Amino acid sequence: MPLTALLTRPREDSEATAAALAARGIAVTIEPLLDIVPLETTVDAAGVQGILATSANGIRALARALPERALPIWAVGDASARVARALGYGAVESAGGDVDTLAALVRARVDPAGGALLHAAGTVAAGDLGGALAAAGYEVRRVALYEARTAASLTPALAAALARGDIAMALFFSPRTAATFATLIAAAGLEAACRTATAYALSPAVARALAALPWRALRTAASPTQAALLAALDDDLPARCR
Repeated sequence: MPLTALLTRPREDSEATAAALAARGIAVTIEPLLDIVPLETTVDAAGVQGILATSANGIRALARALPERALPIWAVGDASARVARALGYGAVESAGGDVDTLAALVRARVDPAGGALLHAAGTVAAGDLGGALAAAGYEVRRVALYEARTAASLTPALAAALARGDIAMALFFSPRTAATFATLIAAAGLEAACRTATAYALSPAVARALAALPWRALRTAASPTQAALLAALDDDLPARCR
């Protein structure tokens, strides 16, 4: 019987990860703990020299709100960059990491005198990208294009699977999703069900949000990328498959 992994990202973001896990012979349960709701927002690109993308959801929302595709995009990671290219943006560069690496990429590539930077964001943003770049002389216009609403409870199907010990591993990509999972697990009285599962966290901040739960093991990716997260999982697979 194959191992089963839990993915808690929004469904659209989980599809590529699910495919990577399926290629490893791992079954997948997708339980989105964030519901992405687009906001009716007018985007003014006058005087903007480029776009900052800290999530794939921000790029998707921006593409709906602004027909312009000629502006360059500096994306936080490879997943956001792939989505931007798929949506027709031609000049896309990935920082391959987190908000700090994105800020470093912008400082290395972009002249602050060239115009403002448009940050395609949600109503809640991880880190302070605008503050980090403002300190270096950049004008950052942050536009909230979507709201990520947290789930109010675990679905009965997931609660039952956890209680049976069916979930062997759980992958977490954001502190907010991880914290939501921890809250909902406690509300359902299922903390003990985590003892048979290994949690994989994209970053130390994500791991901290999961640390109170009694996991079989809690692994943190060597760098904040999906490739590094899957590498941590791969290190455990021979032992889990015995």
